[in-house]
Parts: sequence; C-alpha cells; structure tokens
Amino acid sequence: MNKDIGTYSESSLHHSLKFSYSAAGQTEVNIGGYVCDGQAETGELIEVQTGSFGPIKEKIKELSKNKKVRLIYPIIIKKYIELYDTDGNLIRKKKSPKKGSIWDLFASLVYAPELCLLPKLTLELTLLDIVEKRINDGKGAWRRKYITIKDKIPLVWHESIIIKEPKDYYLFIPFKDESFTARDLSEKAGISRQLAQKCLYVLHKTGIIERTGKQKNAYKYKIGDISLAAKHRQFVR
Repeated sequence: MNKDIGTYSESSLHHSLKFSYSAAGQTEVNIGGYVCDGQAETGELIEVQTGSFGPIKEKIKELSKNKKVRLIYPIIIKKYIELYDTDGNLIRKKKSPKKGSIWDLFASLVYAPELCLLPKLTLELTLLDIVEKRINDGKGAWRRKYITIKDKIPLVWHESIIIKEPKDYYLFIPFKDESFTARDLSEKAGISRQLAQKCLYVLHKTGIIERTGKQKNAYKYKIGDISLAAKHRQFVR
C-alpha cells in the first residue's frame, strides 16, 4: 500500500510546481512504497510541501538514503483572495495584508530540524505570488467564517533560493562575530519574536549556531563551528 495520498485534493499551486520541477521526467513515482510528486530526468526525486515538514520527515529521510531528493517549499510573498458564492459568482477580490518571507521556512522546519543535515537533500524555496480562491459555502474553518479555500493558483514567480549545505543557513544569521538573542534576531530581520525563536531552535538543534550563555532569561547565540555540523550529517538517519 502506498504511504502517501497522491493527487487527492491537489491545488493548482502544488500541481504546477510538481510538473515544473519534474520537467521531462515523471510525476507520481512510487519509490519503496512512498509516492513522490515527481522524478527529474537526472533521477532526483521531487517532493512539493506547502505545509509543515513534520508529516513528511520520515518519508524524506528514507528516500534520501538512496537517492537525491529536492524538497520544494513555496513562499507566498503576495496573496490575492477571490471570494465566490456557491454558484461561482465573484463576490469580491482583495489583496491579503499578510506578506510572506524566506523566514516562513522555519514555521515548517521547526517540526523536522534534522532535515537540515540530510546529505542528499536539496531544499529549494520558491518565492511567488498566488491567487487564493475561496467559496462562501458555510463549510470552511470557523476562523475563516466557515469559508472554504477551493484552490491556490500561482500568479507570479520571483526567484528560488537553494539550500544544500549547513553553511547555506548562514543566510539566516545577520550577525558576524557578536552574540545575539531571539530579540536581536527579531529586530534585525524584521520578523516576530516567535518566528525568530523557531529559527534559532532549528539552527541550534543542528549545530549551525551554539549557545554562549544567557542575557537575563534569554539565551545568547553565536555562529557555531560549521565543520562540526557538516561532519554530523553522516550520522543522520
């Protein structure tokens, strides 16, 4: 039995990324009982994940033991929301006030920090704008006033950021030799304290940064010995 659902309830965003990265290769490939989104002509496996990495961490760890894996994580920079009634008539269209950034990665990676150290894994952040179609059908989540998200459609692609080695995570450390706290990172990067804490948790868990002490009740960090983090990759299973 396959250990994944496959194309059930697949959004246009997921569908588009799956085919784009598989290119002339295959989609919906069965590898060791797991269904991968695709496989490029080079043999590299393609997996698209739009949410937390927690549910797929074991899958990625198993697949990357024998094959190279490219994990595609879309970052929604701008989102336009279209609301329809149940007959398909557009009620209104608006731009969401929320803007995404590369730091959103850690909201998903916090549930599977060990993925940072998998030797055969390439993590690719795809920055893009989307249109999110919603239906006012009374069946959605209460926090969205029971409105259902029907589809997510890619609109504009901006760029991709490739992360292959532990050293590539230096991108998220806007400090040099000085120590820093979650508050310092929050202020420097312009992100929430909560997101900064998730970032530091992941980077500390993987040895990319290390703790140097405390400043009142807050941990202080500095850039770790990246050679140790790189060496540790061979023991990740």
